[in-house]
Amino acid sequence: MPAVTVDNPLTLPRVAAPAEARPRPALGVSTAPSGFEGEGFPVRRAFAGIDYQHLDPFIMMDQMGEVEYAPGEPKGTPWHPHRGFETVTYLIDGTFVHQDSHGGGGTINDGDTQWMTAGSGLLHIEAPPESLVMSGGLFHGLQLWVNLPSKDKMMPPRYQDIGGAKVKLLTSADGGALLRLIAGDIDGHQGPGITHTPITMLHVSLNPGAELTLPWRADFNALAYGLAGRGTAGAEQRPFRTGQTVVFGEGDALTIRADAAQESRSPNFEVVLLGGQPIREPMMHYGPFVMNTHAELAQAFDDFRAGKLGTIPADAE
Repeated sequence: MPAVTVDNPLTLPRVAAPAEARPRPALGVSTAPSGFEGEGFPVRRAFAGIDYQHLDPFIMMDQMGEVEYAPGEPKGTPWHPHRGFETVTYLIDGTFVHQDSHGGGGTINDGDTQWMTAGSGLLHIEAPPESLVMSGGLFHGLQLWVNLPSKDKMMPPRYQDIGGAKVKLLTSADGGALLRLIAGDIDGHQGPGITHTPITMLHVSLNPGAELTLPWRADFNALAYGLAGRGTAGAEQRPFRTGQTVVFGEGDALTIRADAAQESRSPNFEVVLLGGQPIREPMMHYGPFVMNTHAELAQAFDDFRAGKLGTIPADAE
């Protein structure tokens, strides 16, 4: 970890919050419970127990792995439906193959992101390729669910394949942090992800003892999730570590800092930073569907049972 990096961050554009920016306090830290998804791959539920008012427009996020599979062990998810939101799959290590009932999908590898807008609905499968099943190997990634506003929930499905080489690379004022901007805008720099709901998504690697203070849109919420290592959040330096999520309060600057001593398996503090403009609409989430009302959820299930979300392709693997 991670797959996309540079030898010398000092060659990258530098970002920093202005001195007069209002710092966002760290309101709370929660620990993600562990579980299993799909055919049995391990996940951490990053947002479990966090009030939705702090998450909107995000619905859920799973840290998939980090796990070292033996030959024959890699697992995925079987065919399943989605409607009403977007899935963002960011793969840090390993390979995943996506396929859907509309002919979309593809293979994502180390550092790649696949952005799937489910919209009006589709059937979808995610699985490791046969070569990885045979050989085993390291698998680690994230899947984030982003809500769609009611006006976009029934839009046609869409894919964005964001190769690791397309991610915007930035650094902090002193070069102690490497930022991978996947979506959104930071200090005038734009990530490649095209979003229906305005969001910002970054994967940050902080050197031991390094501090990062970023400008952050005041109308966005702000979350930090520890992928590996340990450090602090906010000017008050609230501790958080691997598998923990920080909820930030209001302001227009966000600060995280890496502890001087890190874990032996991860030399840096690896953090995902997320922010989004709240939709502020009723959100009804059940299983693979995210709608605005119970009636719309019931309709989604009826449409799925009637085959209106698509059928499994004849050439499906």
